[in-house]
Amino acid sequence: MRILVISDLHANLTALEAVIVAAGEFDSTWCLGDLVGYGPDPNECIARVRQLPNLQCVIGNHDAAVLMQIDADTFNPEARSALLWTRKTISEEVRKFLEVLPERIVIENLGVTLVHGSPRHPVWEYLLDIHTATVNFNFFETACCFVGHTHLPAVFSLQNDKYSASLQIPAPGQFIPLSNRAILNPGSVGQPRDHDPRASFAIFDSEQNTWTNQRVAYDIPGVQTRMEQFRLPERHILRLSGGW
Repeated sequence: MRILVISDLHANLTALEAVIVAAGEFDSTWCLGDLVGYGPDPNECIARVRQLPNLQCVIGNHDAAVLMQIDADTFNPEARSALLWTRKTISEEVRKFLEVLPERIVIENLGVTLVHGSPRHPVWEYLLDIHTATVNFNFFETACCFVGHTHLPAVFSLQNDKYSASLQIPAPGQFIPLSNRAILNPGSVGQPRDHDPRASFAIFDSEQNTWTNQRVAYDIPGVQTRMEQFRLPERHILRLSGGW
């Protein structure tokens, strides 16, 4: 199976549409959370995700915060402003969709665990360094765990004879064979933070057991204009152009 792996869409429909086109043919869609927050299209983005084939989707911290499962005061002022706007904007149908999203999904036949943050703390923990990633290998039993949350493409691998994981920052289009246990991050569709503003996603080929990060350009000025119309925070508008 050829599986589209996406995360951190952050209500950016234009970026999501570009990703869907760039991905080509795929059999299933695995979404790693944070469908809302920051961006101008929460209802439209979720409606589009729900149309994708064989969807598996977990909840992210912004999704949980929209549902008031996380206190808005735990977010920085700009993120909190966007969060409060999103709470007022989402439809009841979207709210019900978010309410039933699980924190963790295990695809046992393919040996993959899906979470947003980390296998240890599925909604909130960031996997940004080798030490934290190494500890987290003790919190899932499958060969691989797919995570989001950091907005940074990354592959943490752990060989059987090693005590510490290794970190690889994959180049766009690079095929990575999954011969060891691994924690993999596809990067962010809607708000990349690795100084590459192009939308980031990954393709997992379950037959070849390979992972490929990919990037695609999209109409960033158009998204920024819509954000301005809704008076969303200027910082979030600016960062789309620079990917920071």
